[in-house]
Amino acid sequence: MLFKLTASTGQPLYVQLLQQIRHATECGILKHGDQLPGIRTLAEELIVSPNTVAKAYSELEHEGLLDLRHGSGAFINLNRRARLFTDQVERARRRASELVEQLREDGLRDDEIRRIFEAELLCPGKVVSRR
Repeated sequence: MLFKLTASTGQPLYVQLLQQIRHATECGILKHGDQLPGIRTLAEELIVSPNTVAKAYSELEHEGLLDLRHGSGAFINLNRRARLFTDQVERARRRASELVEQLREDGLRDDEIRRIFEAELLCPGKVVSRR
C-alpha cells in the first residue's frame, strides 16, 4: 500500500492523504496518467470512511492534480506547471543528497546535519554550534 494514515497525529486523515498523494507526485512515485484506487477500495485499504477519501480526491481535483472520471476512476494529472515543479523538486533532492553525503564525509553526524538544515530554514545565515 502506498499511503499510510495515522489518527494520532492530530491532522485530519483526508489532509494526510492529499499530502501523501502530492508528495508521491513530487517524488515521481506517481506519474501523469497513473490511476489511483477507487474511493471505496482505498477507504477499505486504509480503514477509513469513503467520505475521507472522497474529500481528499475532491480537493486534489480542484487543485488540478487529479482527474476524476465517473465510472473510470481517479487519474494523476500533471499539467506542464506541475511537471516543471516535480522536475525542480527532483533536482533539489539530488543536490540535497549530494550535500548530505559530503557533510557525512566531512565527519558530521546525521543529527548535526539535521540541526544545520533546520536552523538554516528557521534563521537563514546564522551559524549553528556543534555539540
